[in-house]
Amino acid sequence: MTLDIRLIPCLSDNYGFLVRDRATGVVATVDTPDAGAILADLEASGWGRLDLILNTHWHPDHTQGNARLRAETGCEIVGPEEVRKAAPIDRIVAGGDTVMLGGTALEVTEAPGHTLGHIVYRSPADAQAFVGDVLFTLGCGRLFEGTPAQMWNSLNALAAWPDETAVWCAHEYTAANARFALSVDDRPEMIVRAAEIFAMRERGEPTVPTTIGAEKAFNLFLRAGDAEAFAAVRAAKDVF
Repeated sequence: MTLDIRLIPCLSDNYGFLVRDRATGVVATVDTPDAGAILADLEASGWGRLDLILNTHWHPDHTQGNARLRAETGCEIVGPEEVRKAAPIDRIVAGGDTVMLGGTALEVTEAPGHTLGHIVYRSPADAQAFVGDVLFTLGCGRLFEGTPAQMWNSLNALAAWPDETAVWCAHEYTAANARFALSVDDRPEMIVRAAEIFAMRERGEPTVPTTIGAEKAFNLFLRAGDAEAFAAVRAAKDVF
């Protein structure tokens, strides 16, 4: 593995991530929910620099630290065009682009549904992915702008990644997602998985990252079968 990753609890249930390319020492933060928390963790890490902000989408709990972090570190802000709606950005990227984090190539995939311009970043060589609010452990993002078909297609694009891919989700929603899952899925293995999650949260442990393989096995949204069934599951979760 060529990347070091630090998970940073932010706000009430967000996660930020500091990511460092070991070969070059280049450092990025994925999204900026809380500039103060990110700067504090950057100091604690001893990494000594912040070169890039990698935004996944425009929502303020993912972009509101952009201006302060750029002002204090001189970093470059990279992300989708839609970030302009809420925060400063320096370089626009879209699906099919590659962002270099030092010597590590991060592939950009378009993943609309939660918002129309949402993107995700993945290092195939390291099997690490940063997915913002598209896919959560046992869940997926609400459809604030996109359609069920768009989100279903986005989830399937992520599900096509290798099962061992680590998925760094941007929120700690897993206990609530597990309670919903148990209301629909009574398989013994789902009951065991939910119990593991509840125990982790009781201990104060994050349930992030997950993996593509685990989500294919347990995530109701990935297991829906088609866009129509996905829409029904998403609508049920919205009122659960």
